[in-house]
Amino acid sequence: MSLPVPLFIQDIFFKIWEFILASYIWWLPIFLIAIFGNLWVYYARSKFLYGLSWILLEVKLPREITKTPRAMEVFLNSLHITKDGNMLEKYWQGFLRVWFSLEIVGINGEVHFFIYTQKFFRNLIEAQLYAQYPDAEIVEAEDYTKATFPLEDLGIKWGCFGTEFVLTAEDAYPIRTYVDYGLHEALVKEEQKTDPITAFVELLGSLKQGEQIWFQILVRATKKDWKEEGKKLVDKLMERDKVLKEGEHNRKLSSGEVETIKAIERDVSKLGFDTGIRILYLANNESFNPINIPSMIGTMKQYNAVNLNGFEPANSTSVDYFLKKKREAKMKLKMINAYRMRSYFYMPYPKMPFVLNTEELATIYHFPGRVSETPTFSRIEAKKSEPPTNLPI
Repeated sequence: MSLPVPLFIQDIFFKIWEFILASYIWWLPIFLIAIFGNLWVYYARSKFLYGLSWILLEVKLPREITKTPRAMEVFLNSLHITKDGNMLEKYWQGFLRVWFSLEIVGINGEVHFFIYTQKFFRNLIEAQLYAQYPDAEIVEAEDYTKATFPLEDLGIKWGCFGTEFVLTAEDAYPIRTYVDYGLHEALVKEEQKTDPITAFVELLGSLKQGEQIWFQILVRATKKDWKEEGKKLVDKLMERDKVLKEGEHNRKLSSGEVETIKAIERDVSKLGFDTGIRILYLANNESFNPINIPSMIGTMKQYNAVNLNGFEPANSTSVDYFLKKKREAKMKLKMINAYRMRSYFYMPYPKMPFVLNTEELATIYHFPGRVSETPTFSRIEAKKSEPPTNLPI
């Protein structure tokens, strides 16, 4: 038998309730403004996103690429656009900071490099890419994500696995980059290079008919104060905040700690991008090969450094408990739609990004040289060019 609530507690409750009702003239407008304000911002941003015009550019690579990944890093610098808009543009018109999608795709064993961008930035991208890779060819391509498998056949005629990647440590700790692999040395012979992207290109080139792997890197100029985060990490490693007793000296740093500090300082000295990475493996039921799943995850471990940073899978489409089949189908559909819409920073599939600098991004997305000789990795033999403007007719 439950005990009755004491009268004085009831009296306190009713007085509080009476005060809330009596003061509605003050809190109700604030509450409604907050609710409708958020709804308006959501509507304005949805309208802004819907009004954007997008294009998918394919980069066809020449037979010979002598440039190091540093060339891609220079190109990525041009995508560091921080314009956020003023208060009117952001909250009334729904203006959102620009983002791009860098994509490497294997379809039936054929390897493709794509850049997904707003049409407004096409000239910028073409000019900057041609400046670094004058022998490449850039063409408009149909969106491969919408010309493959009908979603209604998901789980019936074809299978899918997808996952996203996150960093294993704080943003200021760098991953292993092309500099660590010695690819910044322009004089290194092609046969002596160890390019980590080669393993991934080889995997894409080994896919059979009916198999596809989609790899997507979404980037947006960051406004996160990650440089300050790096400074704090360096101070912590060097024990600059430690109060020394009389006669006591700071301990001597080990060679590993010195290298870590150098890596952090180099990392935060470059431009940073909010980043989201996801990968999908899709195949019809006859071609689906489960071994490709750990293979594509394993290729990302080449960028991991035990004492610094690395990638680990997160939010994958696999579950092993409670309504497994139904939940997996829902997660696969969600990830495919997020990939197709290139959604990561904003609605309808917002995620928490991490920060990579241009050196790190150029390591996981650049055009490989002849060290990658995958037979199905087609390259153009010669660049197409326009006739000179002064050609007599």
